[in-house]
Order: sequence, then C-alpha cells, then structure tokens
Amino acid sequence: MLSAFIPGFGLGFSLILAIGAQNAFVLRQGLRRAHVFAVCLTCALSDAILIALGVAGFGIVVEAAPWIQPVFRWAGAAFLVVYGAIALLSAIRGGEGLTADGGDAGSARRAVLTALVFTWLNPHVYLDTVVLLGSISTEYVGKQVWFAAGAMTASFVFFFSLGYGARILAPMFARPSAWRILDVVVGLTMWAIAASLVFY
Repeated sequence: MLSAFIPGFGLGFSLILAIGAQNAFVLRQGLRRAHVFAVCLTCALSDAILIALGVAGFGIVVEAAPWIQPVFRWAGAAFLVVYGAIALLSAIRGGEGLTADGGDAGSARRAVLTALVFTWLNPHVYLDTVVLLGSISTEYVGKQVWFAAGAMTASFVFFFSLGYGARILAPMFARPSAWRILDVVVGLTMWAIAASLVFY
C-alpha cells in the first residue's frame, strides 16, 4: 500500500507546487480569508476527478494495448526532465514575489467559478493528472488505487494548506528568493522521479 501511496503523494504534490494562476488565486483568497473552504474544496475535488479518470483510463488502455505502457513511461520521464529543467531555470532567473491583490473578494459563487476556470481550462492540468499520473500509475500493478489515493491526498493537503496557511506563508513568499528555493526543490524532485522511471 505505502509503496504506491507515497510515490503517488510525492509526485502529485510536486506537480502542483509550481506557481500558476490557480495557486495564486487560492493564495489570494486565503490572504483575503474569502470563501477559502469552497475554493480549496473545488480545486482539490477537480484534481481528484482528473486523477481518477487518468488512472482508470490508462489501466483499461494498457490492458488493450500493452505496448503503450513503456511508451508513456519514457514519455513521462522526458516530460519530467523538461518540467524539472524549466523549474530550475526559473530558480536561476528569479522573479517577483507573489502578493495578494486588493479589492473586493466577491461572492462565493464567483470564487468557485473562477477556481473552476483556473482548473479545467488549464491545459497543463490534463498533462499532469490525466496523462502523466495516469501513465505512471501503470507501473504500480494492482496498486493503482493506492497510487491515485496518494496523488488525491496530496491535492487536498496542498490546496487546504495553501488556502488556510496563506497568512503565514505570505511574508515568506513575498520574497523572490523563497520562490527560487521552491523551484529548485520542484526541479530536483521531478528529475528524481524521472530517473526512477528510466531505471525502473
């Protein structure tokens, strides 16, 4: 169980660590203390649905065409190498800190719809959850459910920690150096996972 749950959690967590529109929105809602639970739940449940689709879908596909598994294993490794390189380049370049915007927090309905847009209209979320997590889950024969559970748990832990911990994290991540350190950790994690796929 843990041999699949922990890798699923680690990969799922590292994939959503990188700063993006969705994470920035969750962080800002947390800073405003506006509809935090609804926004975090929307993002986490959306990830869970996509992860389930990816894991279930790839299991069926691999049974029908076994040659697909090694193809996607190598493609997944290549994707992680590139993804990690982008994160490390971002750490080298540096950038601006992330701060909350001012203004009206809006209604709960508007906040949830915005979270849905940031999630479901982001092409990277499909690569991360459906394609990447789905393909890697096939390496855990008979334990795909635990791998998916680990990735889903990572989403819930991340989004609720980000939303409710925003007030604590805000001063730290207002500094560009904090994001550079985070990018280094994300990049190295991606490369470590890629290596585990290649030498599996």
